[in-house]
Amino acid sequence: MNDDLDGVTSLALDARAGDRGALARFVRATQHDVWWFAALLADVGVAGKLAVETFERAMAVLPRYSGRLSARTWLLAIARRVVLEHLRWGGTRSQAAPATPRPGGAGEQPPAGADDLVEANLLLGTLDHDCREAVVLTQTLALPYGEAAVVVGCSVATIRSRVARARAQLVRAAGHHAAAGAGSQLTPDWSSTTRISAPPAR
Repeated sequence: MNDDLDGVTSLALDARAGDRGALARFVRATQHDVWWFAALLADVGVAGKLAVETFERAMAVLPRYSGRLSARTWLLAIARRVVLEHLRWGGTRSQAAPATPRPGGAGEQPPAGADDLVEANLLLGTLDHDCREAVVLTQTLALPYGEAAVVVGCSVATIRSRVARARAQLVRAAGHHAAAGAGSQLTPDWSSTTRISAPPAR
């Protein structure tokens, strides 16, 4: 394994070279991010299916993976295409989700932190798709702004603008919610709501 590369990227390169153990570890190291991305951008009910499709596509093109992008960024870019195709072909995004999503088959089980999905969906459901995507990548998955820009295919300035716009939308939504006397379930501070629990120790 190349110590000059991050661990996930090194696993991807080792998997590309035919190391089946590295491939299994790569999937375990990244399935948490892919499942959450699909659940928050599409729907928890199809998150497992979209995650499986993402990995199937990634395995098909893995022989061409060069390592110029981090493997996490490369994989999330594939996940984004899968989610967009799902939405384009009539898939919907839920505004709320069950507190404990039912585990599916192999490769589809919700990761640690899935119980936070209802609160995250209530918050993210107030945002337009572009802003929601920027928040999920930079706040929920803690991707650097530069890598989020690569995943989306836009400039870093655009990502920053979308995150700022998201914050403004959340402030307005929180104000409207309070004015309606509905309490304060929405908050302009997403730091504790949209950040997910760490995956189980591997």
